[in-house]
Amino acid sequence: MTLALEQTLNGLQFGVMLFLLAAGLTLVFGIMGVINLAHGSMYMIGAYVAATSAEHGAPFAVAVLAGAAAAAVAGAVVEAVVVRRLYGRNHLDQVLATFGLILIANDGVSIVWGRTPLEMKIPDALAGAVPIFDISYPVYRLLLIACGVALAVALAFFVARTRLGALIRAGATHRELVGALGVNIVQLNTIVFALGALLAGVAGALLAPILSVQIGMGEQVLIMTFVAIVIGGLGSIRGAFVGALAIGLVDTLGRAYIPVLLRAVTTPDLADTLGGGLSAIAIYVLMAVVLIWKPRGLFPVSSR
Repeated sequence: MTLALEQTLNGLQFGVMLFLLAAGLTLVFGIMGVINLAHGSMYMIGAYVAATSAEHGAPFAVAVLAGAAAAAVAGAVVEAVVVRRLYGRNHLDQVLATFGLILIANDGVSIVWGRTPLEMKIPDALAGAVPIFDISYPVYRLLLIACGVALAVALAFFVARTRLGALIRAGATHRELVGALGVNIVQLNTIVFALGALLAGVAGALLAPILSVQIGMGEQVLIMTFVAIVIGGLGSIRGAFVGALAIGLVDTLGRAYIPVLLRAVTTPDLADTLGGGLSAIAIYVLMAVVLIWKPRGLFPVSSR
């Protein structure tokens, strides 16, 4: 039970952080119909700027805000310079163009920061642990869970209760009608892309103290992000949240328990080898099961 509680909390922490990436990606795809492989680069930029700001003495909250702002600005620039020319193009063009952006971002980061990974320290006030039943759990990881849930609630309120959120929802399903009503679709696209990049930057900045801030870190989570939005339903914020939590829990609990279960029927070395492989494919098995049951995901948005 102690292991189950600890790994469940770890899975929740991973899931809510993955949601910040998935929410931005599903917004961009739902509104613009653009497959943005460079979304992970915004996550990387947020982590690098936050780590650099903290290294130069900025308070933790200021460093996180700086990372989020840098990612948002980078997202707006990418939309204006590159993505705007991809609207209406086929998905292969979008994949090739945004993959090129990944290479540009990685080379740009290596020029500015070098290839040595950066480290961002956890603030002293958040470096301890608190007792939860029979375990001591890191305060910072609890903060990540709280921040992720708070941002999810704030994003849900923004999309459901504000005028701009209504335009975003309308643009996801009735893009041409929204444009015919006088809404500046170009400006709306830039705002949505910057918002998605900001969420990715927040995730990168918050995870920088517990991960290695290095070139290519965005690509490591990009596949899981796509899996989360496919499970949840393309264009659905609620689906992104549910899908990200499911991915976080399945991946974390699978890595903890599958090798343990296999040791009951085979040798420890073979159990560890097979367990690692089975744990790695568990999220894809989950995606396959969901798509067999609901081919458009758990919470698909209405067709345009």
